[in-house]
Amino acid sequence: MNQILENNSSKIDIYTNSKKSKKKYKFLFFISLLMFIFFIILFIISRYNKYKKENFSKELVNSYKITSLYNSNSKNNKNYIIEKLSYNNHSSFFIGLIYIKKIDIIYPIFSTTTDDLLELGPCRLYGPMPNEIGNLCIAGHNNADNTIFGKLYLVNIGDYIDIYDLFGTKKTYIVYQKDEINPNDLSCLNQDTNGLCEITLITCNSIKNTRHIIKAKESI
Repeated sequence: MNQILENNSSKIDIYTNSKKSKKKYKFLFFISLLMFIFFIILFIISRYNKYKKENFSKELVNSYKITSLYNSNSKNNKNYIIEKLSYNNHSSFFIGLIYIKKIDIIYPIFSTTTDDLLELGPCRLYGPMPNEIGNLCIAGHNNADNTIFGKLYLVNIGDYIDIYDLFGTKKTYIVYQKDEINPNDLSCLNQDTNGLCEITLITCNSIKNTRHIIKAKESI
């Protein structure tokens, strides 16, 4: 009799534990599903924001082309046309375009460097305006999706970079130095160019915790 009761009790325990296990697995599955949906939504939002920023940069490029086409000012005039823009309550302006045929990118160059503007395209970090004497230092994000300066590592010595100012004037620069520097090394910002126009492109190498720089001088 006792053995029968024990067997029945054991069966009941197994059944109860089985129900608890099923509930536990259902709960874990539900949580996992919610997390999966949450990360999918985050991914979609991230891609959408990236798409909006890329579109914004393309609109500025098109706006630049129209502006330079209808600009009647002399190229020797030092009063640059200021194209105002507003992004995340930040007012700035773009000062020209950078085109690198080797890696097939064209972006507006923004007048100042801020976190918001770096998300949109390359920014003037230091130095003169485009195509003026001195070393125009341009910073840009090294994006994993190869946008902005994500493919800058493919540019080599001897390659060409075109810089357009707001008058539509183009200068072609030839790369003469490619280097990795310490983040605290500011020597690349040096303005001693012997009276020539130069550019320095700067982006991060997060793997090595260094700065990847490309230096180019006007092709004469």
